[in-house]
Amino acid sequence: MSQTAPSDTTAPGDGFDAHAIEQKWQKRWETADPFRAGGEGDTRPRKYVLAMFPYPSGDLHMGHAENYLYSDIVARFWRHRGYNVLNPIGWDSFGLPAENAAIKRGADPREWTYDNIAQQKAGFRSYGVSFDWNRVLHTSDPDYYQWNQWLFQKLHERGLAYRKDASVNWDPVDQTVLANEQVLPDGTSERSGAVVVKKKLEQWYFKITDYADRLLDDLNQLEGFWPQKVIRMQRNWIGRSVGADIEFEIEGRDERVTVFSTRPDTLHGATFFVVAPDSDLAAELVAGADAEVQARFAAYLDKVQKQTDIERQSTDRPKTGVFLGRHAINPINGERLPVWAADYVLADYGHGAVMAVPAHDQRDLDFARAFDLPVKVVVDTTAPITGAIPVIELDEDGVPIDPRGDDPALDDLDPAKTGVALTDDGRMINSGSLDGLSKRHAIARITEELKAKGLGGAAKSYRLRDWLISRQRFWGTPIPMIHTEDGRIVPVPEDQLPLTLPDAQGLDLKPKGTSPLGAATDWITTTDPETGQPARRDPDTMDTFVDSSWYFLRFLSPGDPSEAFSPAEARKWAPVDFYIGGVEHAILHLLYARFITKVLYDMGMVDFTEPFSSLINQGMIILGGAKMSKSKGNLVVFQDELDAHGADALRVALAFAGPVEDDKDWNDVSTTGAQKFLARAWRVAKDVTSETDVVWKDGDPALRRVTHRLLADAPTLVEQTKFNVVVARLMELVNATRKVIDTGAGPEDPAVREAAEATAMILDLFAPHTAEEMWEMLGYEPFVGLATWRAADPTLLVDESVTAVVQIDGKLRAKIDVAARIESDELERLARADERVQRALGDREIVKVIVRAPKIVSFSTR
Repeated sequence: MSQTAPSDTTAPGDGFDAHAIEQKWQKRWETADPFRAGGEGDTRPRKYVLAMFPYPSGDLHMGHAENYLYSDIVARFWRHRGYNVLNPIGWDSFGLPAENAAIKRGADPREWTYDNIAQQKAGFRSYGVSFDWNRVLHTSDPDYYQWNQWLFQKLHERGLAYRKDASVNWDPVDQTVLANEQVLPDGTSERSGAVVVKKKLEQWYFKITDYADRLLDDLNQLEGFWPQKVIRMQRNWIGRSVGADIEFEIEGRDERVTVFSTRPDTLHGATFFVVAPDSDLAAELVAGADAEVQARFAAYLDKVQKQTDIERQSTDRPKTGVFLGRHAINPINGERLPVWAADYVLADYGHGAVMAVPAHDQRDLDFARAFDLPVKVVVDTTAPITGAIPVIELDEDGVPIDPRGDDPALDDLDPAKTGVALTDDGRMINSGSLDGLSKRHAIARITEELKAKGLGGAAKSYRLRDWLISRQRFWGTPIPMIHTEDGRIVPVPEDQLPLTLPDAQGLDLKPKGTSPLGAATDWITTTDPETGQPARRDPDTMDTFVDSSWYFLRFLSPGDPSEAFSPAEARKWAPVDFYIGGVEHAILHLLYARFITKVLYDMGMVDFTEPFSSLINQGMIILGGAKMSKSKGNLVVFQDELDAHGADALRVALAFAGPVEDDKDWNDVSTTGAQKFLARAWRVAKDVTSETDVVWKDGDPALRRVTHRLLADAPTLVEQTKFNVVVARLMELVNATRKVIDTGAGPEDPAVREAAEATAMILDLFAPHTAEEMWEMLGYEPFVGLATWRAADPTLLVDESVTAVVQIDGKLRAKIDVAARIESDELERLARADERVQRALGDREIVKVIVRAPKIVSFSTR
């Protein structure tokens, strides 16, 4: 929703010097430290407000300006409501952008990172954000990442950190692995934009799948507090499916292969068996095949590894595959099923193998038709599925008799002929003991049969995969593990943490597929802590999402050398009450933070299971309908806007531009209009001549009503994040106050002082420098940012009454006094209830009613 600022003729130059005001109050804030969270002895209720911390990629930009404006509004609001507010700031300072920038410039990533942090710190101070500057952290500081390493080892102790050889997502540009969540829907890397390929590597993982059910079910706690879009995205990403595990024998293999299926009821319809070509199972099965099969498979695997998972899952591409020369045995009927490797099955879905039921799965059907494989219908989708289960008659051999007989119409539905799989519900056919059952009953029956035979049972599967945390790059937390000569992997002793990064000087940081740390001979070489024999440190570093998965807890006791965070402080402050940031983190960061929180809960370190009680997502700042980009030349520079218009004007313009969650085009953001409004508000305070102890009730009643309606409405509007509406209402109040100053009792009117003070208090959310200046001009000690908002006088919230007329067939029949803001339905009700109207109506039927609240009600009768 865009709004137009009211016209304003006050020029910014009429004594209003935004830059001088801002410099004055920034110095005072830095000296007095008024926004420091209260410690022991502070009995005020607490609120923890946190904006997602920035990456130091350069100076602040318009995305930062919006994000930290919103978090600052929330923090300032709760201080005004009498709360002890924690609003810290830190930097997510490890990661590939710093390393790549350092490589490009021939610099140390440390220098590049900390230079940018200093620049952003200055930018935040210039922007007037009310951070607690005593609680600053940088994730690239050893006293921070020491606790990443401690956390890794705690997960390792609990069996939640492990190393395995697997097919991983490989970024060929950045030369490092990516978690599934870091691959965009088009199959490219979110970091470099390169097309991601598959590569077999041994890597470290966090076992997030152990928490899949809790991560999914606990989203119920967040309903109504997180945006529904984010909750839906999290649910879809976890992707829980309920079904059964089914164990198949493969001829010539001793160990059974487990297949997960959401439709175990269709087991009788399986006509072939498919394994992912890049799975260990496929490699094992083809190892014993003849040379021709092995050659075909090798060529096929090479093609598959160049495809993205998105391409492989596409439904509109031709199906491809290779027969492996082996057969699986259907556990329910003993039928031999040819085993194929096909790219539409992924190695990390379920168990990397599927039973193919082509009659009732479109992808299986497309594959069967491509390779002339059998199609067997086992669900009659024309049969009703409601009502009682039909009685199944048996023939003399005890075989169920198909109640449909030879219905020729069924041939029109044969998937082998139509190419359309039968995916609707119906009754089971051609399925032995399941014949006649509905889907639900058939699933229950077959699951019981499989369990009784020791061939499977009820199971769940998830889209969620374990979190791959290894990165083959320098600028990150070193993984605190040691590889011994005899093949063991043991933790770095805890008293040797932090395991710090070596000096980057002399190291080749260019991406080359292996970690630069492996070439740091002095660093990589160590001793086995158990035997004293030579050993090697792990050369990889951690995914930077580890850094951000628990940083909100480190803010509670930053710099503490004895523990990652204080559980006692966590009980006081956490979880975060209001978390503000972009929706682009809806899966990656939020999911990982939720997982680590649940692990810490299980460790007894926190007493909550969700890290962020309320989530606020803001839209993007775009330009001309497109995302801002330095490379595209459509960038609005943050510092340029500060220099041209001042921080307060930028803050007000962004807050006024539209709802928090909407994208905002910079072309619609008026910093000039905001600057004029601020000058007008400042002049109101300047013109007040009454004393601070003036009796407000003696002031102009109309202006007092405007003031108190805003005092009454503002808290709810802020809590609903309708910041743009609050700014609009402030503009109305300033205009109303100006009108009284220029007429009537003028600047001595007590209502003018009351309105000016209310304006300063509420304006502090959006333009804190101007608000502080107004507060001082009005005769008060600093700081308005700590002043408690006044309560509205309920007697001033009563609407003025107006006289409404009631007509019947065009004739005036009654006049009634009603509230000026009365709703149409209430006005009609009052009109119908009026005795004069009832007498005039008599027995006539009302056929039409026209209501124009609050002035008129017109009845037509017959």
